[in-house]
Amino acid sequence: MDPRALADTVARIAARHLTAGAVESVPTGAEVALERPRNRDHGDWSTSVALKFAKALNLNPREFAETLASELRLEEGVHSAEVAGPGFINITLDAGAAGELVVTILKAGSAYGTSAELEGHSFNVEFVSANPTGPLHIGHTRWAALGDSLVRVLRAAGASVTSEFYINDAGAQMELFGASVLASVLGNPPPEGGYQGEYIAALAQRVLAQHPELASTSTDDGLALATESAYQLQLGDIQESLESFRVHFDVWFSERTLHASQDGSSSGAQSAIEQSIERLTATGHVFEEDGALWVRTTDFGDDKDRVIRRANGVFTYFAADAAYYLSKTDRGFTQKIYLLGADHHGYVHRLKALAGAAGEDPEFNVEVLIGQLVSINGAKLSKRAGNIIELDDLREWLGTDALRYSLARYPADSPLTLDSEILTKRT
Repeated sequence: MDPRALADTVARIAARHLTAGAVESVPTGAEVALERPRNRDHGDWSTSVALKFAKALNLNPREFAETLASELRLEEGVHSAEVAGPGFINITLDAGAAGELVVTILKAGSAYGTSAELEGHSFNVEFVSANPTGPLHIGHTRWAALGDSLVRVLRAAGASVTSEFYINDAGAQMELFGASVLASVLGNPPPEGGYQGEYIAALAQRVLAQHPELASTSTDDGLALATESAYQLQLGDIQESLESFRVHFDVWFSERTLHASQDGSSSGAQSAIEQSIERLTATGHVFEEDGALWVRTTDFGDDKDRVIRRANGVFTYFAADAAYYLSKTDRGFTQKIYLLGADHHGYVHRLKALAGAAGEDPEFNVEVLIGQLVSINGAKLSKRAGNIIELDDLREWLGTDALRYSLARYPADSPLTLDSEILTKRT
């Protein structure tokens, strides 16, 4: 019995009771969540279906779980079904059922787990999207493992999927990054609030090797060159780290392109940001107040309206978000998935409201997943970066397979602490 067959069985039993109780909404196999218990002594699979549906029957979740478990025990291939906690059901399969799954997998080969369920759907999955101002840290490592796994699952279901990395290469942070590298090149202290660590000094030496003239160039004249050179080198390091972690991106999308003029477009030499404002204005969701331009995102559930262009004419970061979202639509992606870090909770309503303002369905066309923090017992801070745990160090220490599996097996929205001793075991 494979997981899908078990989920169908659980759904069938639960649906029978719900239908008898005149409950209209009954679960399907696809809606039954099966998870591996943390303690394998608790069974092969665990489900919370009783917790989810007991209220509809006016039953105590544990009572409903006992009823479902008693019927599950009668199913062929189920060795035991035990109730735990407030209403979880821990299921152990017969040894023969587990062996049957192995035979099924071997017969199917690389086709196992594939289907055509999402054929005709076009997804854009954006993840990691780290600033190109330093090495990838442990949080980026989790987003990389989760995002790449999601891309593979969607493709296995028949969807057309593009994996995308959004490069935050515009704005003050890049200027500060370049100034930090140039200061190291010239032997000066870093600027206030600048980037520090051995990696900056090492990057400065690589920049200097490419452009020896920077050693005798004034700060103003050398800043642009140092910034661009350091940016390209650091971005290359990020790309190499991800490829070594077996994470490949189809598209590396530069934020700079949103700010650049689009010569030859129907709107003249406007930037993508300016064009996006025109498009949102045409939908009737842009208004002017106190000299600034706003998008009325509260019409679509956002907690406040968003400024898209300040009174001084400067575009906000939300303007780049809007242009980037619309570029995905223009490239033919009907469903856009964003996997963002724990500090991006505000983006959930913001991006869904943006979809609505653009005339799309916020519940269908965009999904925002927020990844929570991760820590690994025994992990050491990077010697190069000083205050982070680097992806490359983790990969060399724990191994790519163990690290990817451990980071991808738990829900993105759950804080995660991993045990390095378990990860490094070889059995």
